[in-house]
Amino acid sequence: MDEVDFRTDGQPSLTQAPSHGFGHCTCGDRHAPAPTTAGSVKTSRRMFTRLLGAAGGLALVPAWAREGVEVGKESWATKLVSAEQVEAAGQQQYAQMLKEAQQKRVLAASGDPQVQRLRFISERIIPLTGNWNRRADQWRWEVNLLMTAEINAFCMPGGKIAFYDGILRKLQLTDDEVAMVMGHEIAHALREHARERMGKSAATNIGADLVSSIFGLGDVGRTVVGLSGELLKLRFSREDESEADLVGMELAARAGYNPEAGISLWEKMAKASQGAPPQFMSTHPSGPTRIQDIRRNLPKVEGLYQRADKPSQRFSPPQGAANR
Repeated sequence: MDEVDFRTDGQPSLTQAPSHGFGHCTCGDRHAPAPTTAGSVKTSRRMFTRLLGAAGGLALVPAWAREGVEVGKESWATKLVSAEQVEAAGQQQYAQMLKEAQQKRVLAASGDPQVQRLRFISERIIPLTGNWNRRADQWRWEVNLLMTAEINAFCMPGGKIAFYDGILRKLQLTDDEVAMVMGHEIAHALREHARERMGKSAATNIGADLVSSIFGLGDVGRTVVGLSGELLKLRFSREDESEADLVGMELAARAGYNPEAGISLWEKMAKASQGAPPQFMSTHPSGPTRIQDIRRNLPKVEGLYQRADKPSQRFSPPQGAANR
């Protein structure tokens, strides 16, 4: 039997899981690097068509991008690292994390009610992602649940999503709030924030040999391994987090989940952070600021939510104390 490593707080230690996650950024730590971040999710043609209709034919109407939130253009830094390599690194890191989680018996089974809940919500959001990033239509999406008490969630490049039991159980998230978290994490992948941060790192801190490798002039296999390691250490900027909040809110609204849930979500996050160690606070942007931003942008997505087809099923949060 594999040995199970635990942290000082009694939590199983998943060394292959990224140290970043929901709401984490470099706010308060200007020297830190930048983050990115699961069974396969299959979206049926019927679901896809129904969601397109609910979104007002968004794939057919060029004005779709003009209705909803507004974000900046793609960063120049993304061009310094190929999308294929970053996505391959995400897939590799995610597979390693799942293997470790299985060994340590913290990977929830497919039949777990909360896994089914997460995958149901993801199947409503994923059909909408191609409008933000065309590559997303080809991603092999995965959504899994890690049974540890951390208040966290993430989406690695290429659509590799994981939630922790702690964020569902401790915050008692409603489906609308789960959709806001999921939309936020997916937005990081769609907007390629990890690729951007890696590109900036390559431009400023990495030697010529590694830059050549990233450009495809060196050993591609070695590059993927190196990028995979970087995914564990990345931290998103405040701008990345703000953008993910907005894009995530729009994705949730188009999928039929109430975007106002972002307010209650961040109120819960603020309450959970009380008494937390300084490290926790330094990696979370200001809750009140995020709530103000959400309130200011709600009018841009309220119409989308009102017209969207609403979920046919609702789920309850998990009951009982968080694991360990």
